[in-house]
Amino acid sequence: MDTLSESYIREHCPHCDRTSQAFASFLEETEYFFVVCDGHPIIEGHILIIPKSHISCLGEYSDELFNEFFDLYKKVSTFIEKSYGTVATFEHGKVGQTVFHSHIHLLPSNGKPEDIVPEGKEYFTKIANIQNVRKIYQRDGKFLFFSIGNQNWVVNTTLSTPRFFRDRFARGLGRPERGNWKEMAIDEEVTAAANLENQACKKKWRTFFN
Repeated sequence: MDTLSESYIREHCPHCDRTSQAFASFLEETEYFFVVCDGHPIIEGHILIIPKSHISCLGEYSDELFNEFFDLYKKVSTFIEKSYGTVATFEHGKVGQTVFHSHIHLLPSNGKPEDIVPEGKEYFTKIANIQNVRKIYQRDGKFLFFSIGNQNWVVNTTLSTPRFFRDRFARGLGRPERGNWKEMAIDEEVTAAANLENQACKKKWRTFFN
């Protein structure tokens, strides 16, 4: 990201382009956010919350933006947990990003934090809730956040690599080929399966909220 200008990032941002694949499986729109199925889902039920404004990560959300986000976060988490049995979340806070526009991932997944960060317990720290991520960002200017169930952690950012959480959750779910979304996009067979999963998720969403 250091080598790219802010104007270039905005001009080529798939989350600023409403015609991009990111919005192909649209679920809901609020004043400040879009809720969509991930255009390249790791698993059925993989959903993104994306701010309409080009903001790097949830650490930069204003109080007003965060309040609306948190209501959506609870809503989507409840949907995934009730529909798929379990929920996990993650966001790359200015590290590990391949799209430089905030997008919080929510998806069905369970397990232990060690499954995501096998390097050792010294590399992840438990936090009380997602609200604390904003304080960490204000202090450090970056973060790696994830949750499983109602437990939340931040990861030592020295471990950061592109797609840090995508790759690790994909491996944990037995779908390592889904970690790299750019490779998914050019694999017709994987893309076709992913599109069917998103259609199924959209149907569950409509049923759940109607």
